[in-house]
Amino acid sequence: MTTIESIQIIRVSLPFVTGGPLQSIGPNLGPWQKMECIIANIKTSDGLEGWGEGFGQLMAPGTEAVLNQIIAPMLIGKDATGIRHRISDIERPLHGLGRSGPAQYGISAIDIALWDLAGKRAGLPLFRMLGGRDGLISKYASLMRYGGDTDAVSKNVSRARANGFKIIKLHETTIPAFRAARDAVNNEDNICLDVNCPWTVAEAIGVAQEIRGDDFYWLEEPVWPPEDYAGLAKVKKQGVPISAGENITTPHEFKTALEMNAIDNLQPSVTKCGGISAMQKIFSLSAMYPVQLIPHCFCWGPGYLATAHLAASRVEPIPLETPFISFAVQPHRYFDIASASLALDDSPGLGFDPRWDELEKFVLSANTTG
Repeated sequence: MTTIESIQIIRVSLPFVTGGPLQSIGPNLGPWQKMECIIANIKTSDGLEGWGEGFGQLMAPGTEAVLNQIIAPMLIGKDATGIRHRISDIERPLHGLGRSGPAQYGISAIDIALWDLAGKRAGLPLFRMLGGRDGLISKYASLMRYGGDTDAVSKNVSRARANGFKIIKLHETTIPAFRAARDAVNNEDNICLDVNCPWTVAEAIGVAQEIRGDDFYWLEEPVWPPEDYAGLAKVKKQGVPISAGENITTPHEFKTALEMNAIDNLQPSVTKCGGISAMQKIFSLSAMYPVQLIPHCFCWGPGYLATAHLAASRVEPIPLETPFISFAVQPHRYFDIASASLALDDSPGLGFDPRWDELEKFVLSANTTG
């Protein structure tokens, strides 16, 4: 039996620049200038190591603590090959800690790492293990928020377009910013609006009605709270495609949203919903409904590559969300905002090969269990 010998949890805080005005990540917090990533490294008795990632950013301390103090000790000495059983072994006892939040994010990290190990053990890239033909995928540019600064919006949309991106997503909440983006590119380019749950249903309906003729590709998470699927369905009826899913973390909740006809584009996040195993369930579920599958992926670590492999495993094209920001160092060979496409090679598993010689100075903590 191949067993789990050790699990190391690494917290990395990687600085970046946005190309525009700095914005806060939350109330009473300073400008968002660093992306915190929680990386799991699992080493097994057959000499392999697998990489995974759980949602970090503002929740990084919580995800890190759950992994170090609760999840990792549960797994040492266990069989590393039975992914479904390993995830069940930790998911069921932890259900009382919440089916969304740090516990689920930690499970996501472990699941991704176990799949990376499975690919390495099989000598196959993950996209081929999941049924994909090749590793060629397109990417879309996901811009930072510039606080409604229309000049910054226009400049960065144009910059992304010059890099070859034909799908570009904003994180603004004002009509002038929306239209500045629309005016900065050709009509055949797709502009997406991610507004991060700011409005009541009535307010969101008003915005949808105002922009209905502007040909935006989608309006993402317009309603507060994000789990108001009935309200989201009302906004969807206004004729602007609705996207959501990064804040949904179980297949059952995805099923509820789909049954209520609330979403046009489904956006599960591999670092939040339970990893690759959960994403496969959600992919199968989505095939039963008239929705487009476009996973959420605002990260750079193993979660970014897990999403890339999942996208490359599909028959229908799925663009890979890529944060349109410049990091202090390039974290690995696959993260590059200068290109609108990505070619996964035949490296076994995820192919995650971090540049630790450059990343090491940005590591906040590293703890090993086992």
